[in-house]
Amino acid sequence: MEQQKLRDLLETLHQELEQVDSVDETTVSVLTNLREDISKLVSDNVGTVHENESLIERMSEAVDHFEAGHPKLSMTIKHVLDSLANMGF
Repeated sequence: MEQQKLRDLLETLHQELEQVDSVDETTVSVLTNLREDISKLVSDNVGTVHENESLIERMSEAVDHFEAGHPKLSMTIKHVLDSLANMGF
């Protein structure tokens, strides 16, 4: 059940990422990393503990980056992080 919820949240997050229109250099980098991380999670290509911690850290940084300009996106990322925490990541 938790896995399906995570997949649904990741799909929502992916859709919201596609709608981000501000394209400064930092945003492009954050978006690229998030897309790669989503791909890894969706494909069940879960890495080592260190890789998972890096993924969570990048997602947390993305929350901070998008909080002011894209609050809905930021909230969705927070939901993904909560789901990952509930799954033991």
